[in-house]
Amino acid sequence: MKKYIPIYSLLLLLVLIASCKEQNKTDLPEDSISQSEGSLPESDPYFVESKAIISSFGPSSITRNILQDRKGNIWLATWEGIIRYDGNSFTNFTNKEGLRRFHVFSVLEDKKGNIWFGTIGAGVYRYDGKLFTNFTTKDGLAHNGVGCIYEDEAGNIWFGTQGGASRYDGKSFRNFTTKDGLTNNDINSIIEDKTGKFWFGTRGGTCIYDGKTFTNFTNKEGSPYNNVRSIIEDKNGNIWFGGNNGLWCYDSRSLTNFTTDFVGYIYEDKKGNIWTSSAAGGNAHNWVLSRYDEKSLHNEKPPASRILAQENMFFGILEDTDGNIWLGTLNGVSRYDGETLFDFTQGP
Repeated sequence: MKKYIPIYSLLLLLVLIASCKEQNKTDLPEDSISQSEGSLPESDPYFVESKAIISSFGPSSITRNILQDRKGNIWLATWEGIIRYDGNSFTNFTNKEGLRRFHVFSVLEDKKGNIWFGTIGAGVYRYDGKLFTNFTTKDGLAHNGVGCIYEDEAGNIWFGTQGGASRYDGKSFRNFTTKDGLTNNDINSIIEDKTGKFWFGTRGGTCIYDGKTFTNFTNKEGSPYNNVRSIIEDKNGNIWFGGNNGLWCYDSRSLTNFTTDFVGYIYEDKKGNIWTSSAAGGNAHNWVLSRYDEKSLHNEKPPASRILAQENMFFGILEDTDGNIWLGTLNGVSRYDGETLFDFTQGP
């Protein structure tokens, strides 16, 4: 374990490739990763330099995920690094704390109030409110490219990496790979359901881990759900997952398909409504933010309300304590109050 180490880790080239999607064909979109385990580049060519430490404007580049902490601060995982919005101004902690200049992909606040950030190339950072601690493969992490972070009921922190899943118990890492039964080592999403089983959405399929064995989760024909990008469990215990094969809901007995469009992110708000970001009709230039109202979810074919549509991609979705919906986009972060969309590149 190290703090403030000015050595750059592995280069993981993340390129957004937009292509038309059909089932069993090219994924939409595809994050193409090129890596060399032996190289230690000094910079990430996809990191977007932002000279300012404090600004009235938000990030102007890709914002992958969003978190509101228990104090009400909004944390952004961006291509410009770690950025916090306190309601008045944006602070770039990557610049402020001299952290490694790699873009940030995922963010989580644990039960103790620590905030974790997953990067693509520099491992993970833990922020305790005062100091940032960096964990990499040298400390036992499966891979330095971290796409998702999850805390289980026991307080273990799980990291979905491009080299398998890592479980951190506060002292050491235990790693799980295809050798243990994972369908693929490139992991997009991890959750623990109400029964204590873990769900892993990977580039190569979905699997369930009962603490001993990994089991592939397939459709009625035995085919896998490919490139599952997002998995959630709703308040009723239903499992939602989305990716290359569209949006699906599993109620422990049967599967319901809501759309065949590529789905990149799923989110449940406080009322139980399900929000998704998707590429309408498989068109990489037609991204839609949709909402399935909680009252209609019991219908055989519940309709989706198209909330917003734009050419650029929607990424992470968050409902803040005031009921606003925050969206990560290719060009920064936006906030939707139910009527209008505010773009923070224009200042708060």
